[in-house]
Amino acid sequence: MTKFLLAVHVLAAIVAVGPVTVAASMFPPGARRALAAPDDPRALETVRLLHRICRVYAGVGIAVPALGIATAAGMGVMGDAWLIASMALTVAAAIVLVVLVLPRQEAVVEGAAGGADRATTVQLAMFTGVFNLLWVTVTVLMIVRPGSTTGA
Repeated sequence: MTKFLLAVHVLAAIVAVGPVTVAASMFPPGARRALAAPDDPRALETVRLLHRICRVYAGVGIAVPALGIATAAGMGVMGDAWLIASMALTVAAAIVLVVLVLPRQEAVVEGAAGGADRATTVQLAMFTGVFNLLWVTVTVLMIVRPGSTTGA
């Protein structure tokens, strides 16, 4: 059962977290294009689509830590430092996404028709970079597992 949970956990991470990191990274440049060309409905639709991808897949992404905890419990590694660090970084990434990225995306989508500015997109790019860096760190910890007895 542990191998099945691990496989589903990894697949969920690829399917849920991957689209959020890509769409969130594409959002700031797309938003700058939409702000530079307020009469271009296609630019605004692109920004709306990227925001919707981030919102929907962030919800689906809740399965990733849930499956990860189930997998870790099955493997008996709940107290390992690498896992505790990964869980803390996952919580930090979720907070960055929910508190700093998604609300600013929403503000840009709402303001693109008449009031968002470039400074908001620059700040959003920074928070998105932090979000992505947190996920990269979690991924590395999941692969390397410092102190693991598996030799990985």
